[in-house]
Amino acid sequence: MSAAMRRRAFISLLGSAAAAWPLAARAQQAAMPVIGFLHPAPPEAGARFVREFRKGLDEAGYVEGRTVAVEYRWGHGEESRLPELAADLARRGVAVIATPGSIAAALAAKAATTTIPIVFLTGADPVQAGLVASLNRPGGNITGVGAMNMELAPKQIGLLHELLPGAERFGLLVNPSNPQRQSVIAGSQMAASALGRSLEILTARTNQEITAAFTSAVQKRTDALFVMGDALFTNRIVQLATLAVRHAIPTMYALREFAEAGGLMSYGSNFTELYRQAGIYVGRILKGEKPADLPVLQASKFELIVNMQTAEVIGLQIPPTLLARADEVIE
Repeated sequence: MSAAMRRRAFISLLGSAAAAWPLAARAQQAAMPVIGFLHPAPPEAGARFVREFRKGLDEAGYVEGRTVAVEYRWGHGEESRLPELAADLARRGVAVIATPGSIAAALAAKAATTTIPIVFLTGADPVQAGLVASLNRPGGNITGVGAMNMELAPKQIGLLHELLPGAERFGLLVNPSNPQRQSVIAGSQMAASALGRSLEILTARTNQEITAAFTSAVQKRTDALFVMGDALFTNRIVQLATLAVRHAIPTMYALREFAEAGGLMSYGSNFTELYRQAGIYVGRILKGEKPADLPVLQASKFELIVNMQTAEVIGLQIPPTLLARADEVIE
């Protein structure tokens, strides 16, 4: 072969390789696993939790945008949208669907697919809610993390009693759309009855009804209020904290984010840590582990947070014994 022919052959080879490079790049991009992230809140409300979820992914060896892609679907506070959003992720054939944030999101994903792995994070009892067969052996295509907050209602009522030993009437704010509300109501009623106190059940499905519930609490002379852990309330943290201060109602919440936003007191699991655990589980599934073989993780540490600034604003003296037991006091 002459030098000219060799030159032409080499140039032709370079051209073929150059043409193949974009195809190879596209193939590599297409091979990047995609996670579906389904959440009932608006994006701004879930931003801090997403950061923790990404930390968990990173610990499992996956970096968003580099080794894994995430398709976010936000419900913007409307749980009725979750089934449609879950179905869209299932149609797209994502590798895993993560549903931190509410039992409704997990149930929507479970209804949308029986094959795509699902990782939930919920404060409800996942067995009672019908998500898994058992905690140790979830079965099927779903596993996740349980915050165990729904089981804490008696403890939270007890803490309110320690805060206000002279209180006669407690209030419990629930979302009547939450399938776990009855167990929270039952546990709260049992705790209030054991203390010889009455319990007033208040309900809210919307932000307008939340405002009305506080007005009702004042009219019924509620001494202290406990707000059930629910996605609706988590999406309206500032509204709830503001209303409680405006009406000077000592209020207990299930998440520390409420106390950080100006709520008086919270007792429950650390959700930011649980989001990280959910991210780790998603990473393990991407590496080949089966949801059915991954036991549901359960929160084992619960935090009592007291906001002293709010206590001063509403003119409340926090008992020293309660302060001594607090995991964190916001000055």
